Amino acid sequence: MNKFLTWRDVLAEEKKKSYFINILKLIAKKRSLGIKIYPEQRDVFNAFRITELKDVKVVILGQDPYCKPKQAHGLAFSVLPESKKIPLSLQNIYKELIQDIHDFNQPKHGCLDSWAKQGILLLNTILTVEEGKSFSHAKLGWEKFTDNVINIINQNCDKVVFLLWGAYAQNKGNLVDINRHYVLKTSHPSPRSAHLGFFGCKHFSQTNNLLITDGKDPIQWNPTLFNINSIHHNQINISCDE
Repeated sequence: MNKFLTWRDVLAEEKKKSYFINILKLIAKKRSLGIKIYPEQRDVFNAFRITELKDVKVVILGQDPYCKPKQAHGLAFSVLPESKKIPLSLQNIYKELIQDIHDFNQPKHGCLDSWAKQGILLLNTILTVEEGKSFSHAKLGWEKFTDNVINIINQNCDKVVFLLWGAYAQNKGNLVDINRHYVLKTSHPSPRSAHLGFFGCKHFSQTNNLLITDGKDPIQWNPTLFNINSIHHNQINISCDE
């Protein structure tokens, strides 16, 4: 891994491609028409702003952002600190952590930015959604972009732990070289499927064991809050008008 390689470096050509420019222009048009889209524009690429390419140790794949107000902020499974309700899938993630990590204390919030700061790329495969309409931006082209992101990690990072929960995330597993990285699979933590394997999977302790074996710092799984507004938004400037 080239420790000087950044997301800005590897995505420079990607953001010039017509499909990517078209995604951003279409979203900008929808916003201009008053259509509510989550996350807010400034937060769409937070996963890349908080977790630089050279720091990626773990990848957790989600599907698309939460579609209710004051939730999505660009990190898969995470919600804004001011969100008054922890989503059910994240509640189940916390339940598994309680069973798996002996010193885990369930927080009263659902903000996982402290995970991202430790090298966990919390990547939704679709980066935007319309209010109240889950999966509404599935046809915009985001999956092409995030597939390329996974390929970049696969080719440029070493011994990354990929946590693939549910069939949708597991379908991305064919992009990962299992001789170079680790892939842990189980059911999705949603209430519909958590009992099919997610509960009891011990992915969190397994992840730490793999990281320690490879000489990396383990993840501190207790989510702690920091000032998300302190993120330097020029770390990765992705727009269609550069």
